Amino acid sequence: MSIFREDVLAGKVAFVTGGGSGICKGITRTLMAHGADAVIVSRSQEKLDEAAAALVAETGRACLGVAADVRQPETVEAALDAALERFGRVDLVVNGAAGNFLCPASQLSYNAFRTVMEIDTLGTYNVCRAAFDKALKASGGVILNISATLHYGATPLQAHPSAAKAAVDSLTRSLALEWGPLGIRVVGIAPGPIDDTEGIARLVPPDVRAKMIAAIPLKRMGTIQDIADLSLFLCTDAAALITGWTVVADGGAWLAAPALP
Repeated sequence: MSIFREDVLAGKVAFVTGGGSGICKGITRTLMAHGADAVIVSRSQEKLDEAAAALVAETGRACLGVAADVRQPETVEAALDAALERFGRVDLVVNGAAGNFLCPASQLSYNAFRTVMEIDTLGTYNVCRAAFDKALKASGGVILNISATLHYGATPLQAHPSAAKAAVDSLTRSLALEWGPLGIRVVGIAPGPIDDTEGIARLVPPDVRAKMIAAIPLKRMGTIQDIADLSLFLCTDAAALITGWTVVADGGAWLAAPALP
């Protein structure tokens, strides 16, 4: 049972990139379960249609899937136009589209590094800027950028997403400063290891998983619902004074991360 009223986001419309799967699908589900309608965005229309149908069935709210590539501003603008045509407004923007894989920097190709920067950093900017122009500058709202804790120290095999997410955190602060006077809050969440995700299943071997949990002060990984609940809080008026800040949700893992040799 949620500690928030089921209608706390009634009348709001959320625009969620990466909303067809994983953490951002969980965020979308939770926002919808609390009264919001939603637009979910990724590159595969087929997967979006399946996800949207499931979200509608689970929550009873409306959900529109629109295929777009966050690296291409024209497709982002078209997706926002579709959202506005369907719902007439966009109040909440969640930037969750991201790319990641394990690779030592010495073997990381120029193109691979650029691709992750384009999806994570450029994609976040593209969505923020298009949403600002088309919806938020007129009526305010909340932008929520999904970050990471990889760059708080240094993470082996993760130079590319670390650089990208560090830039996203900086963008969160800059936009919060510039757009705050227009009633736009810009916040972030930096999840640590999230257990029920493809990323953990794909990137963390079983022997590493056990060591990872042992090193976390709260002695567990996070869940998608943990991040969804935090997202809901940041999108409500309960967080009305929070802007420019990226909230770490990792059970204290980054505090206890061992130094690299």
